[in-house]
This record gives sequence, C-alpha cells and structure tokens, in this order.
Amino acid sequence: MILVLSAAMFLGLREVLPRKIFAVKNPTSNVLIDSMLLDAIKEPDNQISKSTDELVQEKMVDFVADDGVKFQSEHVDKYQGFQYLISFFEKLLELQQGGTGSIRIAYFGDSMTDGDMIVQDFRSNFQQNFGGRGVGFVSITSESAASRSSITHKFSSNWKTQSYLNVKYPQRPFGVNGHVFFANDTMNAASVTFLAGRSKFSNVLQNPTLYYGYSKNKHGKIKVINGRDTIRKALTPNAKLNTRRLANGNLKNFKAYFKSADSIPIYGFTFEDEQGIHVDNFSQRGNSGIPISKFDISLMKSFQEKLQYDLIVLHYGTNVLNYGTKNYNWYEKSMTKTINRLRECFPGVAILIISTADKATKYGMEMKTDSAVISLISAQRNYAINTKASFINLFSLMGGDGAMVKWVENDPVLANKDYTHFNYKGSQKVGLLLYNQIMEGFEQFKKMRGHKSVLDRRLRVESMNNTKNGENDER
Repeated sequence: MILVLSAAMFLGLREVLPRKIFAVKNPTSNVLIDSMLLDAIKEPDNQISKSTDELVQEKMVDFVADDGVKFQSEHVDKYQGFQYLISFFEKLLELQQGGTGSIRIAYFGDSMTDGDMIVQDFRSNFQQNFGGRGVGFVSITSESAASRSSITHKFSSNWKTQSYLNVKYPQRPFGVNGHVFFANDTMNAASVTFLAGRSKFSNVLQNPTLYYGYSKNKHGKIKVINGRDTIRKALTPNAKLNTRRLANGNLKNFKAYFKSADSIPIYGFTFEDEQGIHVDNFSQRGNSGIPISKFDISLMKSFQEKLQYDLIVLHYGTNVLNYGTKNYNWYEKSMTKTINRLRECFPGVAILIISTADKATKYGMEMKTDSAVISLISAQRNYAINTKASFINLFSLMGGDGAMVKWVENDPVLANKDYTHFNYKGSQKVGLLLYNQIMEGFEQFKKMRGHKSVLDRRLRVESMNNTKNGENDER
C-alpha cells in the first residue's frame, strides 16, 4: 500500500513539479581534463600584453592592409578578424575561379568534435561547394572510432599509444594529431582496418597513405590485405617524417598489419583526392588546447611540407568551464603561448579560433547559461586579437543566452541532456553555421578585391617572369 500511495502521490504532483528535476544529469560528469590545463591553473596569474578590460575600453580593433585588402575596423565585442584569413581566402578564390588546386584545413578540437561530429559537416559543406573528396588524416587508434560514421575504423588492442594529453616526454615526438603509436608487440602484428563511409564525399578510400617517423629499425614492413589481394611494402624510416602510399587510386576497405616495426613511430593515414578541400579532424576528449604547445617545431615543419595546411582551426572551451571562476587570464596566457607555438610550427598559416558553445548549468531548479561562459568567450576573443587570429563566436551563432536549453528542448532535439554536447542533428547545424560564417568573410573579401582575380594576377606574374627569363637567355 505504501508503494501504491507513493506512486499515486508522484503522479499527482508531477504536473506542479519543475520540468527539469527528472531530466537533468550532471553536466560535467563526462568532461575530462588534461594535465597541462591543471598545471596552468596553478601558475601565478601573470599579466599578459593586454587585458580584456583594456581592449573593451579601446573598443576598436584596426587592421593593416594585406595585399591591398583591408577589412573595416571592428568593435571588440563584435570582433571576427577576417583580415587574418586573407591568405586562406586567396587560395579559396583561386580554387573557385580556376577549379584546380587543393586547400587543407587542420581542425583541432575536444569532445565537441569527437567521432568527426561537426567537422564531417563542416568538411562536406566545403567539398560540396569547392570540390574534394576524402576524410583526410586519420590516427592509428581513436577513442571515438566506434561512433564515427564518415569512416569505419578498427584496430588491434596491442598498439602502444602516447598522447600529448598525458605524456610529457614521448618516446618519439608527437605527430600533428597529438599522438604517436608503436607496434612493439613482436609476437602478434599490430593491425588497423579501414572501411569507406557512406557519404558521397567519403564512399571510397582515396590514395591511402601512411605517415611514420624516424627509427634505426630498417626491417619494418606493412602487409595490406584488400579483398583477395595482398600487398607487402617495406618501411624506410630514414627521415624525420616518411610516407608510404598503399595504393594509387581508390579502395573500399583494407587491413594493414605492421611487422617487425617495433620502435618505428607511426602517426596515421590520409585519405583524399588531389583536388579541392580537405579537412583533418584532430579531436581529443578532455583537451583544452594547451597541449598543442608541446608540438616539436622541426617535425611539424616536416608535416607542413607534406600536408601544406592553409588554415588551422582551434575549437576548444568545453573542458575549461568547470572551476566556478570567471577569471580566465591563466587560460588566455596559456593559449597565447599555444598559438605562438603554432606560428613557429606552421609559418604563414592562417588561424581561426572558435569560441566555446553555450553550456547550461542548474541554478536552483532551472537550467540556465553557465555564468562562466561569457568570461571564457571574452578570454578566447582576447587571445585571438592579441595573436592576430580570426574569431567565431559560436555562443552567439547558437542564439546567445539560454541557447543550449532551447537546443535540448527543440523538436527535433539538437543537443544532449548533459546540456554541453550536440547530437548528430545539432552537430550538422553547427557545421553549417561555421561554414556560413567563413563564407560571409569570403564574400566580403571578394567584394573588396574587386574584379581582379587571383588567377589573373598569378598569370601576369608568370608572364613577367617568363619575359625576364627570355631576356636573360638572349643576353
């Protein structure tokens, strides 16, 4: 009778109780924290070049003309910094007008981009409008492989993995993906399996190419099984960064075994054609972005020589909103160092900062935007300005204050009940929002550039160079 009366009371009172009392989960229970973030919090709060308050007082951010193009000055609170994407826009315009060439984007993120979420839609929008096929760079192992739909990715359990999230002194330098892998099991060959996805831009594995590092071991081999075909290739780890193409053309699937390859640092595979836009997703749960500052400059320059990045995207913040503080000077300082490190690793490459999304926290009996969100966004905008990077305010694009609650309650639902992460539909929407924001800057750039195209300008330069060479030959 007690159970019956309790159930009746529950059913009778549920209409007057707060809606969210039965649906709320701990919004930070699935957020991991990297060790460098914890170290950064403990450091003394040293003043950086300009505080957020000082920038707000100045109000305006002015730009210097780049190749004759100069965007209008911007209010700090509306800062986008498209001026700093001009080198990327130049290549985008050349691709749009000429239809040839390639552009590569490195997209670094945390659990928001886990399983290729957001990035796969960001990539598809670019490839739909500018060409290109393939999912780009894929690591040897991944904690989110099972949830990824853009490619089926499986691997054996005997890989030794080192990550910049939890290893300070790796056996070999971390790759551009923040990991290094070793097939050190001499009894059983470590393996990795890939199967093409279903999207029209990833339904084959284009030109699969292995990336691996230097080692004194010259006996390593890779055995590739593709249906009934078996290919054996030697690994020659002579340079700081080496590549081995497994096939010229497209495969549907393959399984690769690494034999006698102990001590050879393995980084991952790329899958892409030779034209259009390619986007590499370097996501990792728990990453604040700070560990990127551990990149080895020399190795990253080798990656840049082979991969040729035109834009680096930094999409972080999820793992920083958990400390009951509104002072993010420590994070601003650490991320400024991180971006400066990227400038050394990838000289001349444009950088885009994407702010934290909205996140809801329970205040009393109601879910509201976490009080630290605005403070973190201000810090992110500030280090974007100070490092001459572009900036997208994802919080504003979502709808601003209270947006995450609306996305969770939307029909269809766009975010998970942790009030932190997007679901597949929400990720698709975010990917389009980010793409459209970049295209807004691109259209402004084209108007300011006028009728003179990059292709025409390059042809004129080549013509002038040919004329000079002819004159020199005659002399």
